[in-house]
Amino acid sequence: MSQDFQDKVVLITGGSRGLGKAMAHGFAGQGAKIAIVSRKLDGCDATAAELTAAYGTETFTRSTHVGDWDDLDRMVEAVIERFGRIDVLVNNAGMSPLYPSLSDVSEALFDKVVSVNLKGPFRLMANVGERMMGGDGGAIINISSTASVNKSPTSEPYGAAKAGLNGLTRSFAAAYGPKVRVNCIMAGPFLTDIADAWDMEAFNERARTSIPMQRGGQPDEVVAAALYFAGDGAGFTTGAILAIDGGAH
Repeated sequence: MSQDFQDKVVLITGGSRGLGKAMAHGFAGQGAKIAIVSRKLDGCDATAAELTAAYGTETFTRSTHVGDWDDLDRMVEAVIERFGRIDVLVNNAGMSPLYPSLSDVSEALFDKVVSVNLKGPFRLMANVGERMMGGDGGAIINISSTASVNKSPTSEPYGAAKAGLNGLTRSFAAAYGPKVRVNCIMAGPFLTDIADAWDMEAFNERARTSIPMQRGGQPDEVVAAALYFAGDGAGFTTGAILAIDGGAH
């Protein structure tokens, strides 16, 4: 494994925190070059500095709005200019704003959720996947959610967008095979910085009865799956949707 990603170029959206940051550390620890993009450049730069200090990683950072089609194209061009290619794309950026009721979901909020969770990943898969097809191939990993297969009260637009991402995973796997493999990690509740806003006492009580592992996941518990999907060991794995949710769904 230590040589699997030596000098490979990995692009991670939403890579400055949470699951994206954990995966950035995982790939960097295996010798990859890392491109980290998110809305807030300072967060990207801070994570990049951590990677360079810990592993000597070559990094690229850029402020990028995943819901902005044209900005995504410009970002991909910038990564290619910096590293020459993209070997692994991780569509990790996501958002799920809270709202008091379904009737309070505005058109603007709905469109924003779909843009970040579905439209952006579609454009990146199409753009980067085509480049991979024209080169030596590559791997694409989408980060979905168990909200895509469960009822999702208070996050219905998010669950619907992630269900669409599951579907795109299978479709792009067919469109870009055999040179490009496209797989999906369907994440359950992870204790990232997002969990800071949770009522943890209530969550832990629910977890004891609804999650076989009886807890939320730690960010580093997603890393091995990402390394598997991106590596040569998954050479016959494409169109797969892997739940990492403690058995919750």
